[in-house]
Amino acid sequence: MVKTQVQIPDLLFREAKRLAMENEMSFAEVVRRGLEEIIRHHPPGRARADTWNLPEPFDLGDTLAPEENWSALCHD
Repeated sequence: MVKTQVQIPDLLFREAKRLAMENEMSFAEVVRRGLEEIIRHHPPGRARADTWNLPEPFDLGDTLAPEENWSALCHD
């Protein structure tokens, strides 16, 4: 296991300590679980968000109701 040092804003630190106390775990365990959770949401090989492009649009055909009737149709 690696020992490290990080800077945490005061409010975040207090909330993490509160969470640790309420769940009868150490502050270190709260930090480890938090890191595990964020890493789970960002697995290796996942494409960066800035590389994603909006798909090309495709024709859905003619509208079924004229645009001027949309508001009235929403309230039916």
